[in-house]
Amino acid sequence: MALSSSLSVLNSGGDNTATAAPLAFLRQLEWRVRHAVENVLNGEYRSAFRGRGMEFDQVVKYEFGDDVRDIDWNVTARLGEPYRKKFVEEREVTVLIVFEDTPSLQFGSGAQSKREALLELAGLVMMLGAVNRDRVGFVHATPAGYTLREPVRGRGAILHAAASLLGAPAPALSSDAPASGLSTLPWRLIARAAPRHSVLIRLGDFPPRIEPEGWTVIKQRYQPMGFRVEDPWERALPDEDTFAAYDPVSERLVTLENSPAGRAAHAQWRDERESGWKTLFPDALSRLTVGTDENRLDALVRFFHARMCRR
Repeated sequence: MALSSSLSVLNSGGDNTATAAPLAFLRQLEWRVRHAVENVLNGEYRSAFRGRGMEFDQVVKYEFGDDVRDIDWNVTARLGEPYRKKFVEEREVTVLIVFEDTPSLQFGSGAQSKREALLELAGLVMMLGAVNRDRVGFVHATPAGYTLREPVRGRGAILHAAASLLGAPAPALSSDAPASGLSTLPWRLIARAAPRHSVLIRLGDFPPRIEPEGWTVIKQRYQPMGFRVEDPWERALPDEDTFAAYDPVSERLVTLENSPAGRAAHAQWRDERESGWKTLFPDALSRLTVGTDENRLDALVRFFHARMCRR
């Protein structure tokens, strides 16, 4: 069952159907994820996410190359030489998904919209967490507000959390929406939603905009990563002399003449978006861009493999 089919059934059914359709789709994703974990990833997912431990162990002398963020300044001042806190690895990883659900995600030049592809990507990440016995939670942010599901462990709990995210209705296309497409995200609340050094994955459209207030704190507290989906028309305009496209942000059909000026404007927009994308996630291995015409699981496997190779 394709995600677009699941969402169509979801929007037309009652509560039982609303739960069953995403669950059926997620079970298919889970089967694919288990196969990838057992036959392809071979521990690379956990290595890519592990990073620093979260459980305090003891205080040891600071040595060259140690992370300065771990320095225990009280002990250092008392003993007159630098000491740092040593941590042990937790047995589980906590993953917090932040899904920024904007009207622009409802664009699609092919059979699948950006929103459908991004929801599938979110579902794959949550199923990876379930298969690896991690804790997984999410924040679903829309122009109208947000929903927070605190991190939970266990296949059943994560499966139902993922189903509620995939089953959430798309935000209404309204000209009253904020310019950014979102109401203000509750970064202070998000900063307390998971333990320090948890993995925070932002999924959204990431248009050119000013870095949100509170993002600096999030980057210090968590291991932040950004996932986005691109439509083929965003990468390159079609070759036709004239073509039409529906713009979900302005809620109108736009006719493009594919002129040199139009192509130049498109190239400038791409450059501005890429610049903002890299500002939010300076590390190339902290950001992932997948096309709506690409296999999302294959892209995730390549992403985790690249992170593991660097570690």
